[in-house]
Amino acid sequence: MSSATLFRFQLEVSDVDRNFYEPLDLRTALHPSETHICLVTRVIAYVLNAQEDLNFSPGGLSDPDAPAIRLDDIASGSTKLWIEVGSPNARKLHKASKAADQVKVYTYKDPEILLKEIRSNDIHHADSLIVHSFDPKYLELLASNLEKNNKWAVLISDGSLFITLSNGNTEQTEIRSHQI
Repeated sequence: MSSATLFRFQLEVSDVDRNFYEPLDLRTALHPSETHICLVTRVIAYVLNAQEDLNFSPGGLSDPDAPAIRLDDIASGSTKLWIEVGSPNARKLHKASKAADQVKVYTYKDPEILLKEIRSNDIHHADSLIVHSFDPKYLELLASNLEKNNKWAVLISDGSLFITLSNGNTEQTEIRSHQI
């Protein structure tokens, strides 16, 4: 059985849309069952929601009931934000919607398949779920340039995502939002 591979992301984040300007130093493991595209999407989801106390779930993909990323209210112990990556099933989204104030999904797969799954199942507050996707070619390009230590400059502005990679190339895509 293969083990997880650790990746480091040193990020200079300029999120004009949220007025968030911070350096982030993330270390996250690539689970043996996870693709590089999934890892890149997970890092982007983190960056797009970056704030104090936001964390990758400790169990990661090894804990199928936990979110990929979460923001807990330390004082009350409640979950403020539950973030899934990929195509979570209806049962997990139903549980997430009951457990958290807000649920977001960042998919690297065909968003229409996920949206159909959500619409055809009884999910608590399904209309308040937020689903985002990115151009698959963009994610493939980022994944193909992934290194163990990544230094990226990230700019989010007017719903677009610009990432300057360690090699100096800047890649851009639209952050697509989908209605349930």
